[in-house]
Amino acid sequence: MVPAPRVRSGQTVGIPSGFPCLLLLAMVLAANVASAAIVERVPRVLILYPLDERTPAPVIVGESARNRLLDVTTGKIDLFSEFLDLTRFSDKIHIDRMARYLAAKYVDYRPDVVIAIAEPAANFIVAHRSTIAPNARIVFSGFGSDTAARMKLPSDVVGAFTEFDIAKTLQMARSLQPSARHLFIVGGSSEFDRSWLALARKELALLVKSYETTYLTDLTIDEFVERVARLPSESIVLFLTVSKDSTGRDLIPRDALERIAATASAPIYGPFSTYVGHGIVGGNTVTFESAGLAVADLTADAIGGKVIANVDVPQTYVADARQLKHWDLSESRLPPGTVQSFKEKTLWEEHQRLIIAILVVLALQGLVIGGLLVERRRRHGAEQEARRRLLEVVHLNQSATAGALSASIAHELNQPLGAIRANAEAAEVMIRGKTPDLKLIQQILCDIRDDDQRAEDIIVRLRGLLKKRSEIDWQEFDLKDVIKSSIQILHAEAGRRNITISFSQPVAQLPVRADQVHVQQVILNLATNAMDAMLDAVSTERRLVFQTTLTEGSEVELSISDTGRGIPSGQLARVFDAFYTTKATGTGLGLSIARTIIETYGGKIWADNRADGGAVFRFVLPLAQRG
Repeated sequence: MVPAPRVRSGQTVGIPSGFPCLLLLAMVLAANVASAAIVERVPRVLILYPLDERTPAPVIVGESARNRLLDVTTGKIDLFSEFLDLTRFSDKIHIDRMARYLAAKYVDYRPDVVIAIAEPAANFIVAHRSTIAPNARIVFSGFGSDTAARMKLPSDVVGAFTEFDIAKTLQMARSLQPSARHLFIVGGSSEFDRSWLALARKELALLVKSYETTYLTDLTIDEFVERVARLPSESIVLFLTVSKDSTGRDLIPRDALERIAATASAPIYGPFSTYVGHGIVGGNTVTFESAGLAVADLTADAIGGKVIANVDVPQTYVADARQLKHWDLSESRLPPGTVQSFKEKTLWEEHQRLIIAILVVLALQGLVIGGLLVERRRRHGAEQEARRRLLEVVHLNQSATAGALSASIAHELNQPLGAIRANAEAAEVMIRGKTPDLKLIQQILCDIRDDDQRAEDIIVRLRGLLKKRSEIDWQEFDLKDVIKSSIQILHAEAGRRNITISFSQPVAQLPVRADQVHVQQVILNLATNAMDAMLDAVSTERRLVFQTTLTEGSEVELSISDTGRGIPSGQLARVFDAFYTTKATGTGLGLSIARTIIETYGGKIWADNRADGGAVFRFVLPLAQRG
């Protein structure tokens, strides 16, 4: 389902000219009363989708609105969604049954605002407002002002108008294909499809005189595919909507487009942003993301008790860079401001941050080396001993980190790098073939991009772990995520030592406020110590167990237990002392540093022996306060 077509803007539905001042004042007061009623609780917003969850356009509008509302309210909002499925179940019995169901469902949770996406959802909530959301404001998106005027909406129902300009889409095609002589306009057989065809005949009446124009309609989907596959040269195809073919078969327009475009013999253009990436070169459109943002802003103002009025969602030109290249169309002929998707990035654009970071690191290294040389000449005698001790400590920590993590990082990094190479070789072989499978090559390129992102994430994670910090980076995060990241780092090393790692992930979030890298450092220190303690254990009994618990004092406790040799009872009180160690190559600093970190963030850490053998280290951190 896509928004109803409309070209010219300017007509709005809302407060008519000459609206009495007294009634306007009453509306403002009513809005203030509604706002006051929800001041003591989290506001509730109900999003009504006209179809099911598979239809992309309304889903994109709804998700865009949800994300914006969560952002502007910092998550302090209750969002509800309902899919009315009014295409498959359009009879009055179903609609009345759905209204009764929603009225009963929300009887104790009446929405403060209802967002209606597209005309069917707006008609539904306006008709059943008194039973489902009697005191709610209603905002809409997904159709234009002409449609709103025809619907005769109440004056307090406002929205974000989506006005589409088919002529601008054809003008874009005309600019890209100035020598084209044939124009084919594709539309389906539903009432909605026919409304787009009627609009095209009206709005393109002058432009089509420059072409031999053919309207392809009332065909089966297979006939559409066959006709568009054998069009004459120098043709333009304008794809409107095909939500139903001549047999009455229901279709999702984007899916129908994809089938037709797969074997098309001419470039295809369309008026919807959801068509980009599914076969069109481009078009003039109102993006569904921007429609969602606009209706969310109206909703936020309504929640805040402000007076709201209709707005127009801005139009934009969109294009698919891959289709431009496929049809050998010049990018320079695109309308100014066109947003291109799938455009290949240069090495600088793709890795700008990484390149800058490398250059900065190299520059800093040069400055540090230069500074150390100057300092050595000036203070060689007085600071030689202090520098020697400092270098020893740094060397020990670097050696310990490299020894514990090098196998894990190398193993983890080799996987995406190996996949990138294999995919690149496969693509090279396919390109050399006589009839390369472009879809498969496209999938291979997507896989390469994903594996490259995986490799970059590994490098970024390692840099963040070893990065020197001048101050604490306070942040709120889920402790589960840090535990899972640490386990991923340790996974290869644990496998090499025949150690089984287990972590029963809790369903609830475990939000804490600290420096995420510091907490991960504590977990890695405790885990690597535990793995070292299991060197003498039977390989089949080497287990490293992570477990989290919520305490009654609003704290989260993490325990890391092993099946190693345990800790002598007389040494339990000393294991966190600086320079105390039982390892031949240990520095005695790891557990001391761990205690300092945990106590810095308001927690505590301790060690015990397990009843059935092995040791367990525990630390607690206070839960982050929400709201």
